[in-house]
Amino acid sequence: MVAAVESTPAKSASDARTGLVVMITSPLEAAQVERIRRVEEVQDVLYEPDLLPPARYPNDHGGDPPFRRNPVQESRWSQMLTRADALFGYPNEGSTELAQVLSVAPKVIFVQGTSAGMGAHVRRASLPAEVLERVTFASAAGVHGGMLAEFLFFGVLYLRKDAARLARIRSERSWTHYSMGELQGSTISIVGMGHIGQEVATRARVFGMRVIAVTRSGGTQPLADLSVPTAELAHALRESDTAVVTLPLTTLTKGLVSRELLAELRPSAIFANLGRGAVADQGALVEMLQANQLAGAVLDVFDSEPLPAENPLWTLANVVMAPHTASLSARENERIVSLFCDNLRRLAKGQELVGALNLVEYY
Repeated sequence: MVAAVESTPAKSASDARTGLVVMITSPLEAAQVERIRRVEEVQDVLYEPDLLPPARYPNDHGGDPPFRRNPVQESRWSQMLTRADALFGYPNEGSTELAQVLSVAPKVIFVQGTSAGMGAHVRRASLPAEVLERVTFASAAGVHGGMLAEFLFFGVLYLRKDAARLARIRSERSWTHYSMGELQGSTISIVGMGHIGQEVATRARVFGMRVIAVTRSGGTQPLADLSVPTAELAHALRESDTAVVTLPLTTLTKGLVSRELLAELRPSAIFANLGRGAVADQGALVEMLQANQLAGAVLDVFDSEPLPAENPLWTLANVVMAPHTASLSARENERIVSLFCDNLRRLAKGQELVGALNLVEYY
């Protein structure tokens, strides 16, 4: 299930365009390419897999990093870019590659990202004002929320039921009894009620949890029992058995969950980060986990990625972590292509695009 998403207006109604030429710049399965071809508003789809790095795993949007096009291939690539009105993805999902592509694609008015974190790439690309005025960028925000919510509860249940202890009991054949933790009746604070937060809240209510929603405005959230503004985050954390951060990284969210705020959590609490690592003080979190000042952590993002091999998070028994891969699904491309096709239809009609980036805060 994909959470409802907010739409952002296209540049203007005058941007409506028919007979769109779409170029696919990220590895994509043939069946998904055909779905794009069938969009009525699409005149042509430019896709030559040999010009793209081979995928290393299903739904790999970056492809194999060592790949390089030869001069003949580069010429073909550049010619395709000059024809394109819309791009699906961008090479290596990187800011440098995004800037390079748009520097030789004068007709492009729409770029569909394949990640929710596309805003950071656009910001770092330092694109000229002309490009920012001409091009609408839409992220894949909302596509990955369900997978991230599932990972959160996988981790929380692992820690609350003490799965490591169960493994020891089985290994020792000891038939030892103990009281397991439970989710029903416990409180979860969700910092950020966007796509991921909505998916987390939906599942939390199924588990019978009390939900505190923390948002910038503190406006009422239908899935929450209590809604508070970010200014009252300390209060929410003090009441939490589980606290999960789902925020993007912006100038307003960087370092938001400070050492002082983490200290508001009770020792029996679990802290989770599914948004961006730099939103929380990772060093303080590690110290608290090492000192058993928290019951555990569930992490998919880190302040430095890849996470350095010497970081203690790799070996802490009270941490459930994934290498920023918890959102990946065998159905990911299927979902992103559905979003892209919808946005192509909207673009052709001059309508609002789903997931269009806010170019002030870049999310």
